Amino acid sequence: MGEAAEQASGFHVTTTRKQLITAALPLQDHWLPLSNLDLLLPPLNVSVCFCYKKPCNITISVAHETLKTALAETLVSYYAFAGEIVTNPTGEPEILCNNRGVDYVEAGADVDLRELNLYDPDESIARLVPIKKHGVIAIQVTQLKCGSIVVGCTFDHRVADAYSMNMFLISWAEISRSDVPISCVPSFRRSLLNPRRPLIIDSSIDQMYMPVTSLPPPQETTDPDSILASRLYYIKADALDELQTLASGSKTTLKRTKLEAFSAFLWKLVAKHAANDPVPTKNSKLGIVVDGRRRLMEQENNTYFGNVLSIPFGGQKIDDLINKPLSWVTDEVHKFLESSVTKEHFLNLIDWVETRRPIPAVSRIYSTGSDDGPAFVVSSGRGFPVNQVNFGWGSPVFGSYHFPWGGNAGYVMPMPSSVNDKDWIVYLHLTKGQLKFIEKEASHVLKPVDNTYLKI
Repeated sequence: MGEAAEQASGFHVTTTRKQLITAALPLQDHWLPLSNLDLLLPPLNVSVCFCYKKPCNITISVAHETLKTALAETLVSYYAFAGEIVTNPTGEPEILCNNRGVDYVEAGADVDLRELNLYDPDESIARLVPIKKHGVIAIQVTQLKCGSIVVGCTFDHRVADAYSMNMFLISWAEISRSDVPISCVPSFRRSLLNPRRPLIIDSSIDQMYMPVTSLPPPQETTDPDSILASRLYYIKADALDELQTLASGSKTTLKRTKLEAFSAFLWKLVAKHAANDPVPTKNSKLGIVVDGRRRLMEQENNTYFGNVLSIPFGGQKIDDLINKPLSWVTDEVHKFLESSVTKEHFLNLIDWVETRRPIPAVSRIYSTGSDDGPAFVVSSGRGFPVNQVNFGWGSPVFGSYHFPWGGNAGYVMPMPSSVNDKDWIVYLHLTKGQLKFIEKEASHVLKPVDNTYLKI
């Protein structure tokens, strides 16, 4: 009890208890291989957090016991999260499902919910999610000074994508509320992502992915505006509708999606900022994360646990991105997505990975941020279950992913808002210079998350 307080920016977080939570039922030790699509992910940790107003019906000790008991039961189905990543004889990572358990941290923070600067998650959320040191996932539950509760999780991206994590969160919340059986039992059927025999090699994948041995060395920067930082904004539903209308142009029967429209809008802004750079570049790249579940799977497309992702991207000249209308940029986004949202693309990707094993591979956009102009990736978090993660004391007043992934490329995650699910909360991880420029140029669309909007 009572470990030394850690200094956060503006507030302290004190760890009061640490426990290892294992599955409620004994599990037979076994090895679970990572799929070829899992192997495309480097060892990155992703965090997620949910903020709740002070429960009026339970104490914090009861809340902890509810969460821990439900977690132990949830790990029976989600047993991969109770294991650990190890290296197999070929040097590849795989999951040892040994019920090692999940590190669960109880903590307190001397800050009120209203005082959290959620607009700057590097100074707020980053202090309220755990640093995962062991296992596959770690959990931190923090009581704030006002009695509010923050539930934070950090997990290994090699084991789960956002879709899989969302399944886990919903199941954990359902069991906490005694709402059983859970609505979604995960499938770990790796054969769904087996390579074809014989392998079919498509050279187009070489343009999208590369072995990690070909990655350039990381580049140091002394320019403070070139340092990556995270910010959280909200976009109102009417602003999204307007963007979609502008992006669709004369297409009255086949509208572009809101994600395509927003991505194109942001691409134009990043290009415009790059044109003012003291060392201007000619090109910029945009990638969009695509989920392959519906394309690859039939019966289990809603329950498969693991990574089923690809990151198609396109490159355009800075001048074209700036001077041509939003509808043109959105059409270019649609074009590079169109070839990668097919079953054939994912089958080709699985086969491509098989030909390169055991050498790890990674999307080329990870390494092109400074070599060939600014690059960033947009990942759709529209399935983020912010209003469904109710552990028995109400829905969150705020929830967000937090993913400062490193590298040269930026990262963007739009998510539904807890205030109005037609609004978006948008996590931006871009350079400080890009963020300043976007706030100046697009303040009518992207507005900093604050307590007035969140009603806390």
